[in-house]
Amino acid sequence: MSHRVSDDKAGLPLALFLMGPTASGKTELAVELAQRLPCDIISVDSALVYRGMDIGTAKPGPELLREAPHRLIDICDPTEAYSAARFREDALREMAAISARGRIPLLVGGTMLYFRALQYGLSALPEADPAVRARLEAEAAADGWAALHRRLARIDPDAAARIHPNDPQRIQRALEVHALTGTTLTELQNRDGGQTLPYRLVKLVRSPRDRAVLHERIERRFHRMLELGFEQEVRGLLQRWELTLETPSMRAVGYRQILAYLRGSHSREQMIERGIAATRQLAKRQLTWLRADREARWLDEEAGNLLAQALKLMENAQT
Repeated sequence: MSHRVSDDKAGLPLALFLMGPTASGKTELAVELAQRLPCDIISVDSALVYRGMDIGTAKPGPELLREAPHRLIDICDPTEAYSAARFREDALREMAAISARGRIPLLVGGTMLYFRALQYGLSALPEADPAVRARLEAEAAADGWAALHRRLARIDPDAAARIHPNDPQRIQRALEVHALTGTTLTELQNRDGGQTLPYRLVKLVRSPRDRAVLHERIERRFHRMLELGFEQEVRGLLQRWELTLETPSMRAVGYRQILAYLRGSHSREQMIERGIAATRQLAKRQLTWLRADREARWLDEEAGNLLAQALKLMENAQT
């Protein structure tokens, strides 16, 4: 089957999505692509938007950013909320600016919801309802969030597969949407708002085939972050801003576990264990999204020379 872009998109500017789970090496490949192609990089990461959150997000360092600037990094304080809707607006603006200069937007990251929102638009979801949320929180206090996750699995199995049982915010939102509309979150999200992305897309995925390899990378990277001062970074954030476990930025993997440790909820050993486990769970959710994307082309890590593979796919898309 040909992977070339359909004729109806032939006149549109080109854009590249480089996706993958955490710790898969996306940034390194993006920089290599930017050195070989007229690409400008846009970050697609819900944590990299925050200033001061550098070590725990594996944010590219100043030297790398001078070599290959990334847009949509360091645009919010950690006290702010950043949404898929705001990302879509920001990304479309940056993509238009890049294309206007005759260059190719290269969107790289692991926040799959942002990629989806950008490509397909945002469905019209109901506003939050305080009464429904209060009822769900009371039920969770009585029965536990795991019980509500099991309920979600009966109502909306696809959403339950994407949402971890330890993610109360998203469990609550999925159940709230169903309670308010009688329709599942998955069904509503699959109805795009009639918005289409005016680009010819090439969608690449970088990820090792063997999950054990990815797990080992995640563990090694988490320990390296701690060596680089991850804990001290979170302490500094707490001195500068009023942050809690409910602050959106602190829901990022690693940050949540260190903050809970600093609040005395568990030991340092437990923090490390839970931080690594949460990162692995994130990678599993990311891979679930990616495997469901039939347009995505997976690079073969075992075959080597990922840059050559990516360049070949880009060449095919342009012919």
